[in-house]
Amino acid sequence: MNTSASRALIPLGIFLALAALLFYGLQLDPRKIPSPLVDKPAPDFRLESLKDPSRTMTKDVLLGQVSLVNVWASWCPSCRQEHGELMRIARRNKDIQFVGFNWKDSRPEALQMLKQFGDPYALSIYDPDNRSGIDWGVYGAPETFIVDAEGIIRHKHVGPIDAQVWEQEIRPIVEQYQAKKS
Repeated sequence: MNTSASRALIPLGIFLALAALLFYGLQLDPRKIPSPLVDKPAPDFRLESLKDPSRTMTKDVLLGQVSLVNVWASWCPSCRQEHGELMRIARRNKDIQFVGFNWKDSRPEALQMLKQFGDPYALSIYDPDNRSGIDWGVYGAPETFIVDAEGIIRHKHVGPIDAQVWEQEIRPIVEQYQAKKS
């Protein structure tokens, strides 16, 4: 093969390599981005309570029992989509502490959503300017973290929780860490 014919094949080779990478990328699930925080202590935070701005909450609220920390906002359609399922799960699982992590939201709109659709959270922290969301690696809502009784993040789920996600992904992890606490 002569040199000019070999040079003509270079763009074709580059195109095929890029096409293969694109095809591979399309097969990946963007919700399965691994979190570097899994199996590490939950980040420190000092945030106001959503319901009581005079109350400051810290990471200490996550100690002593398994917590499901749900990042949500009233402006988030997926958060509204999962809200009914969170209400159902919280009613049936009183032994799990549900912590709302209200993110990049306005307090009045967040409180109105909880008033209108119910409040599954034992407590809610308020992070309107993403001060702590950055430390938690939050890049969208909803996101949910499972934190064990010692304050270690054991799992992160990106996207809404539905019955299938609860039963197949989150509940087994919660039960695993509840058993370790006993």
